[in-house]
Amino acid sequence: MGLKRVVVTGLGALTPIGNNVSDYWTSLSNGVSGAAPITRFDASKFKTQFACELKNFDPTQFIDKKEIKRLDPFVQYALACTDEAVADANISIENIEADRIGVVWASGIGGITSFYHEIVEQTKGDGTPRYSPFFIPRVIVDIAAGHISMRYGFRGANYATVSACASSNHSLIDAFNLIRLNKADVILCGGSEATVNEPGIGGFNALHALSTRNDDPQTASRPFDKDRDGFVMGEGAGAIVLESLEHAIARGAKIYAEMKGGAATADAYHLTAPHPEGLGAANVMKLSLEDAGLSPADIDYINVHGTSTPLGDLAELKAIRQVFGNYASSIQISSTKSMTGHLLGATGVIEAVAGIMAIQHQLVPPTINHFTDDPDIDNTLNLTFNHAVKKDINAFLSNTFGFGGHNASVIFAKYNG
Repeated sequence: MGLKRVVVTGLGALTPIGNNVSDYWTSLSNGVSGAAPITRFDASKFKTQFACELKNFDPTQFIDKKEIKRLDPFVQYALACTDEAVADANISIENIEADRIGVVWASGIGGITSFYHEIVEQTKGDGTPRYSPFFIPRVIVDIAAGHISMRYGFRGANYATVSACASSNHSLIDAFNLIRLNKADVILCGGSEATVNEPGIGGFNALHALSTRNDDPQTASRPFDKDRDGFVMGEGAGAIVLESLEHAIARGAKIYAEMKGGAATADAYHLTAPHPEGLGAANVMKLSLEDAGLSPADIDYINVHGTSTPLGDLAELKAIRQVFGNYASSIQISSTKSMTGHLLGATGVIEAVAGIMAIQHQLVPPTINHFTDDPDIDNTLNLTFNHAVKKDINAFLSNTFGFGGHNASVIFAKYNG
């Protein structure tokens, strides 16, 4: 039995620079930064006092007020985002077999906000354990996928992928494989993260992973710049509806792009640092190209992991040069984290949405906040500094790398029938 072709029929985005796909893309195209001082809590005693928070997000627009109290923000973000994707794809159990629609949803950390608040409340008492009956269902990572399935009645495969910052690319890869192996007709996949809170900021500060440019938050995320000093925390969600081509055609669905392939590897090197020569990153890109049946010359755009950390940015570009050779200088490269910040487990899917929209508009979003060239970075690469670039984009590759040495890359291409 041959593998089925897999296409994109719906998109959703809830990001620090736009609460839907259209607004998100407009901000990406115009180089808008989502970074600002933290409003979620008093961050005055933290080394980092800013983040890329959601703006004007009202969960009551998507969820009943009574239900909101039972849901961690990462689940609220998931439900809001999937509403957009499901409506965009025009899918429901009235027009699609419910047992053939699944959900694969990612989060790197899950309900850390609820976990933190529950423990804080415990410290205020007399020591008698008094936990909410919703404590565990609020914090477990798989619960978002469960809520999504119950909301829409989707009875197919349902689970979470967890691999730190590679989590939502793994969700895309698993969804892709379920469909092309004919285990499902449609999979709603993506990820959400809600870590702009005390343990999120404090924990990553302790790792020296976050920028501390408190005097100028909007320019703090500066991938590949000589003076980069760490990433900026982001929050939100992204959703993609993947569907078999024959199923999409049969129901007259619009098609944004075709997913061509994906792969996963491990660095097997260090807890938090990448392999200095980008070994795992190079391997995952090679395997993605093989899986997609494409050559390096077929890739027009790479949305890099590009977090704005000193070691990570260098290792990824070394890996790109290894895999793409001389052709690497012909590829447009950009890091949209310079605008959105780093959404951890949700970062892969929102960057996949960015690439799909880049195909739609034939426009590469920029890497903003470039001020000073880094002499250690290959200056022959097209890193799309500060301004979007018009380009013929037939296929793009998107990288994600997570603590623990997890690597996942995906490839999407223009749908050509």
